[in-house]
Amino acid sequence: MVILGIILLVVGFVANISILWTIGIILLVVGAVLFLLGSLGHAVGGRRHYW
Repeated sequence: MVILGIILLVVGFVANISILWTIGIILLVVGAVLFLLGSLGHAVGGRRHYW
């Protein structure tokens, strides 16, 4: 999810499409939060680890 967010940020920036930029930021933040929770040992979505 983090990688998809970064890709959407780059594509949105290069193509000057603001909706891709916004979706990219949202995916990047959500992916980072899920990764952080998973790395701290909390179960995320019923899974012990989130990759």
